[in-house]
Amino acid sequence: MAGRINDEDVKAVRDAVPIDAVVSEYLQLRNAGGGNLKGLCPFHDEKSPSFQVSPSKGLFHCFGCQEGGDTITFVMKVDHLSFSEAVERLAGQAGITLRYEEGGYNPSHQRGERIRLVEAHKVAAQFYVDQLESPEAEIGRKFLAERGFDQAAAQHFGVGYSPAGWDHLTRFLRGKGFTDKELVLSGLAQEGRRGPIDRFRGRLMWPIRDIGGEVVGFGARRLREDDNGPKYLNTPETPIYRKSQVLYGIDLAKKDIAKSSRAVVVEGYTDVMACHLAGVTTAIATCGTAFGNDHIKILRRLLMDNGSARVIFTFDGDAAGQKAALRAFEDDQKFAAETYIAIAPDNMDPCDLRLAKGDDAVADLVEPRTPLFEFALRQIVSRYDLETPAGRASALDEAAPVVARIKNSASQHEVAVQLAGMLGILDTQFVVKRVGQLARWARERGGRGPAPAPGGGGPAAQIAAPARPFGGPALTLRNPVFTTERELLKLALQYPQLVSPAFDAYGVDEFTADPYAAVRQAILDAGGAEQGVHDPQQYLIAVREAAPDDAVRAMVTELAVEAIRRKTVDEPYAGEQLVTVRKRAVDRRIRDVQGTLTRLGAGGDPHQLAAVQNELWVLQQYGQALRERGADAL
Repeated sequence: MAGRINDEDVKAVRDAVPIDAVVSEYLQLRNAGGGNLKGLCPFHDEKSPSFQVSPSKGLFHCFGCQEGGDTITFVMKVDHLSFSEAVERLAGQAGITLRYEEGGYNPSHQRGERIRLVEAHKVAAQFYVDQLESPEAEIGRKFLAERGFDQAAAQHFGVGYSPAGWDHLTRFLRGKGFTDKELVLSGLAQEGRRGPIDRFRGRLMWPIRDIGGEVVGFGARRLREDDNGPKYLNTPETPIYRKSQVLYGIDLAKKDIAKSSRAVVVEGYTDVMACHLAGVTTAIATCGTAFGNDHIKILRRLLMDNGSARVIFTFDGDAAGQKAALRAFEDDQKFAAETYIAIAPDNMDPCDLRLAKGDDAVADLVEPRTPLFEFALRQIVSRYDLETPAGRASALDEAAPVVARIKNSASQHEVAVQLAGMLGILDTQFVVKRVGQLARWARERGGRGPAPAPGGGGPAAQIAAPARPFGGPALTLRNPVFTTERELLKLALQYPQLVSPAFDAYGVDEFTADPYAAVRQAILDAGGAEQGVHDPQQYLIAVREAAPDDAVRAMVTELAVEAIRRKTVDEPYAGEQLVTVRKRAVDRRIRDVQGTLTRLGAGGDPHQLAAVQNELWVLQQYGQALRERGADAL
C-alpha cells in the first residue's frame, strides 16, 4: 500500500486548485453576495439554490442537506473517491507530484481503484484514436465521412477505432502496467476461455466523459455485417460508469448550457456531433438508456432552474420517437425549465438533417417550437374518436391529469382552455374546473412542501436550523441569543482579525447553544481565532480538523460559508456582537450569584457571604461598563 500523502503536498493541492473552479465543473455558480457563490446542490434534490461556495476560504456548504467541506471533500463526495484518490486527482490537474510518508513518489500501481480505472480509460481512448489512422480502420473513416464528419471532427470528439483482433487493447494496457483484474473491472476487457479479451473489437469508438471531462466509458458502433453484436455496444456498469448518470457530450456542452440556459437532448452520438458542428453546442445525448431522473439532476444543476431556461428534446417522428417523447414528458414537471419537442421534417434525425439540408437546418430544428405538454396532449387526443360524446369524454379523462400537472397555474388555465378546443368541447369552463379539481387532489395527496421563511434573507433567516445530533434546546434562530452567538462565531471564522484577541478570552460556557459551544471549543483547540489573522485558510482547516465529529465539522463549515447578516462588516459591528454575547453571559452569571445569595440567607457563613456579595458587585460593575462603554470595556 502507498504511504500517507505528505501534509505539505496536501496543503499545496488545496492552495493550487480553487474550489470554485472545481465545483463549477459540476454545476452552475452565481453570485450570492459577500464574495460567495451559490448553485443547486449536487448532493440532494432542491428547487432553489442553497449550496454555497466561498472561494476566499476554500469551503463549500449546503444549507439544505448540511454537506460541506473543502475542495478535497467536494471531490471525494461528488465522485465517490477516497481521500487519497481525491488528492491524487486534484494533484494531477495542478501538475503537483505527491510525496508519500512511507517511501518516495507514488508508483502508479498503488493508486486508488477509481483513479486507476479512469487512467485505463484515458490510455484506451488515446489507443483507439491512434488506431483510427490504421489501414484496418478504413471502414470506420468511411462511416464517418458518409455522415459528414471529417478528420477534424473525429479528433474534436475523440472518436477512435477498436481493432478486430481478440486482445489488442488488453495487451497494450498490460504493457502500461494495468492488471487483468483492472481491465475486467473497468469494462474494457471481458473474461475469455484463456484469459481477458477486448470487449470492443472492430468498432467505431466514442469516448463517454463525465461532467468533469474524465473518460469513464465508451460507445461502440458496429461496422461489419459479420459482427453479430448489437448495433451499439456500451461499456457495462462499472465502479466509474453508470449509464443512467452520464450524458454524452456534457463535458463539451456544459459551459454553453449554463451560459445560454438551454439544453438540447438528442438520441445518439452522431446527432450530438452534427449539432455541435452546426453551432448547436448545447447538444447532449443519453448513453443507451432513456432520459431519466439522474439526467435531469445533471441538467438542473447547470440550468439553475430559472424560469427562462429551455430544454428541447429531438425525437424521430416514428412510433418509437413518439413513445420516447411521452416518456420524457413523464419527468417534465421535475424541471423548472420549459420543455419543448422538435421533430425534423421527414422524421430525420439531426445527423441526417445536416447531411441533407446543411447546418442552418439543424440550428433551425432546435429552436423551440412545440411545448412538450402540447405534444403529449395531441398524442393522447389523437387516439380517440372526437366525433362522439363518449370519445370526447374519454379523451378528457386521460388528458386532464396531464394538464393538471403543469406547474404554473396561469399556464395550466391557458392549456386547459386549449385542451377544450382540441376536444371540441364548447364549455371551456367545465374543462378548466375539471383540471383545477385534479390539480387540487394531486396537491392534497402529495402534501405541500414547507413554506419559505418570512422575509427570505438566505439560510440564516430561516425560522429554525435543521435538526442536529446535539443535546440542548432546538436551535431556533428566532431566539436573539442564538442569533448573536451564531453571528459572533461566523465573525471568528470569517473575519478573525475583527474579533481578536478579545474573542479568544471568551469561555465555551458563554455560548448557550450546544452546537455553538462545540464550535467555540474547536476554535480553542485549533489555537484560537488569532491564528486566523496570520493564515486564514490554514486556520479554517485546523478548526475543522479539531472538530470532534462530523456534526461539529459540518457546523464549522456552515458558519464559515454563511453570509454575515450585515452588508458592511467592520470593527464596530464585530464589537457589537462581542459585547452582546458577553453582556448576556454576565447577566446569566449575575442571576446565578443572586440565587446563591438567596440560598445562603442571613444565617450563612459570613466569609462565604462576603465573597459572593463581592462577586456580585464586580459583575454588576462590569455589566454597567459594557452597557456604557461597549467594546472598550472588554
